[in-house]
Formats: sequence, C-alpha cells, structure tokens
Amino acid sequence: MKIFTVILLVLFSPLITDAIPIAKNVTSNHRLNKVSPLDSGNTPASMTINSFEKGGDGGSPSECDGQYHSNNFLIVALSSRWYNKGQRCFDYINIYYNGNSARAMVVDECDSNRGCRDNIVDASYAVWVALQVSQSDWGQTAITWTDA
Repeated sequence: MKIFTVILLVLFSPLITDAIPIAKNVTSNHRLNKVSPLDSGNTPASMTINSFEKGGDGGSPSECDGQYHSNNFLIVALSSRWYNKGQRCFDYINIYYNGNSARAMVVDECDSNRGCRDNIVDASYAVWVALQVSQSDWGQTAITWTDA
C-alpha cells in the first residue's frame, strides 16, 4: 500500500501544486496560470504599481464605486481610453507577463489629467505578486492584456 501511495503522489503532485495559491497574503481565489507565448489580439501596455488603499499613492477613492480597496486584491485602474467612461467598471481583464497570467477586476480610471499615459494598466501589489514579477522590477513593466 505504501508503494501505491508514493506512486500516486509522484503522478499527481503537479496537480496538487497547481491548487496551492502562490501568495499567502493575497486574498483571492486566483491561481497562477502558465501561458504559452502571447496570443495575437492581446493589447500591449505598460503596467505600473498602485496602492488603492486610503492614504496610498492612488490618491482618491476608486472611480467605479467611490471606495478604497485593499492591495491584497487583484485590481487595476485602466487608462482613460480603456476605462471608457466607466464601461469596464467591475469587469475582469487577463494580464500577461513573462509566460504568466492573472485575472484582475477594473475598479478605477488611471486618468490622463493626473499624469497617466494612454497605455497604462495601474495594478495593485497583488497583481504583481500573482504574475511573479521580481520585486527588483516592480514599478513599471511591459505587459499585454485582454478582456476576460
């Protein structure tokens, strides 16, 4: 029986590993997804880091609901043209970075009046963790994204 158990563990350990969340402090049911080279149709963008919490660098409450949000959630603010006057509020997008993907909810606008360029996905800390971006690269990085 012990040999059978060991064989099962060896055969199914990749499945067990995939079920474990990648970040202990990220409160989400998100799991890291490995993706093949980026599909055509993805929108190229620059991902920046943002705090959506009160007192954070995001400033005011989110445009979609007038609330602050925890940085432990997979959330983003999109450039004005992508935010489209709130049309994407509470919709999800898939973000792709270096063979990984994360699904995040749109909660805010990264407004050009506040210095945000036209190609920005402004992401919470949880998104950076979920995409496994090295902390030495946190701040701004090239990504692509699609509507989920």
